[in-house]
Amino acid sequence: MIFIGEKINGTRKAIQEAIINRDADFIRKTALDQANAGADYLDVNAGTDPSREKEDMLWLLEVVQSVTDTPICIDSSTPEVIESAIHAVKATPMINSINGDPQRLTSFIPFIKERDCNVIALALDESQSGMPKTVAERMAVLERIFEATRAAGIADDKVYIDPLIMAVATDQQAGLIAFESIRAIRETYPEAHITGGLSNISFGLPNRALVNRTFLTLAVAAGMDSAVVNPENVPLIESLKATELLLGRDRFCRKYTTGAKIEFVKK
Repeated sequence: MIFIGEKINGTRKAIQEAIINRDADFIRKTALDQANAGADYLDVNAGTDPSREKEDMLWLLEVVQSVTDTPICIDSSTPEVIESAIHAVKATPMINSINGDPQRLTSFIPFIKERDCNVIALALDESQSGMPKTVAERMAVLERIFEATRAAGIADDKVYIDPLIMAVATDQQAGLIAFESIRAIRETYPEAHITGGLSNISFGLPNRALVNRTFLTLAVAAGMDSAVVNPENVPLIESLKATELLLGRDRFCRKYTTGAKIEFVKK
C-alpha cells in the first residue's frame, strides 16, 4: 500500500494560517510527523490565491525538504506552479493531477516526462460539465487519458488512477460505484495504481473514522493499492494490516504481527 500524506494542504485552516504567517516550524513538524509515520509521498498543496500560489508553493517545498527526504506529491491545477515546483524538488516527485481535459493533458504531460514522474489521474473531464456518475463514464474518460499518456511514452505503472470517491451521505450508491470502478480499473489497467482520498466517502456522516476504515478494507479487496490519508491514523493502519493479512498478502503474518500496534492477550 502506497500512502500519500494529506495534511500539508492550504485548504486546511491550520495549514493556511501557517502559510500566510510563514510559520515554518509548524510546517516542518507536520511534514516530519507524516514522514516518520511511514508516508511514501507528502502531498503539498498551497491552496492559496492564484496571485501568490507559486510563491507559497516554493516556500512550502523549501521548508518541507529541510526536514525530510520523503518524495513530494506536487498538488496544483496551475501549470506554471507545477513547472516551478518540479524544478524545486530534490527527489523525483508525483504530480497531482491530470484528468481527461485535453488542455490539462497537453500542459502537464511534458512535466511528467521531464522528471519521469508518477502522476495522479482523475477519472473526470473538467472540459465537460458534471461529474461522471457511472462506472462506464469513468472508464471512458480513463481511456482518453491512457491514450495520451501511452502516446507520450509514459508507462502505465506511473499512473495512479483516482476513481472519484464520492460522499455516501449524498448518494447511497457511492460506495458501490467506487468498488465497481476499482475492479474495472484493475482489470483494464493491471499495471496502473489506484488511489484516492478516503475521507470523501464519509463526508457528512457521524463517526467518519469508522466509515473510512471500513471503506479502505473493501477498496483494498477490490484492487486499490494506494491512498491519500493521514498516515498517523493508527486505527486506519491497523485495519490495513489486518486486511492484507486476510487477503493472503502478508507472508508469515509478519507485517501484521510487527507493524500493527495491537496488544495481543496471552491465554
